[in-house]
Amino acid sequence: MSQPAADKPASDKPVMGILERRRIEAEILKPVYEEMAARIGEALAQEILGAAITKAALAAASAFAATEPDGTSLNSFADLQHLWTKDDALRIEVKRRDDTHFDYDVTRCRYAEMYRELGVGHIGHLLSCNRDAAFCTGYDPRITMERTQTLMQGADRCDFRYRFEAKGE
Repeated sequence: MSQPAADKPASDKPVMGILERRRIEAEILKPVYEEMAARIGEALAQEILGAAITKAALAAASAFAATEPDGTSLNSFADLQHLWTKDDALRIEVKRRDDTHFDYDVTRCRYAEMYRELGVGHIGHLLSCNRDAAFCTGYDPRITMERTQTLMQGADRCDFRYRFEAKGE
């Protein structure tokens, strides 16, 4: 599987895991968010942060998709999962994986744990969870995601259900 140039190591150094990347981002965004919230209120600050993170997720997904030599599919999308689980960031139980379904539950989310430790648990869903559906769209609009609960927002698991519809093929 190819990775976007920005995620490829310049030498033999290992690529930074997404968990560590999100920690660095959260440390940078925390004071920015707090300043926005103090000046314009929590609701508008969250709306702005959410919109910016969604745009970033779309761009990142598009970059990943551009590196797929055989084009995108649900399988190529599922093959990226190791980037999010690296460093034991997520513990998942795969329920179904085939050409049209990729279903799994997350039973431990170190992203949620980390955001709480950093004091940004109340916006953790904006920093991570809300990226997921946008990432699908940016990677391949034929992939949709349904999730009814998250660990980030207090559930006992996250339920990811991805579907692939080969429209017009």
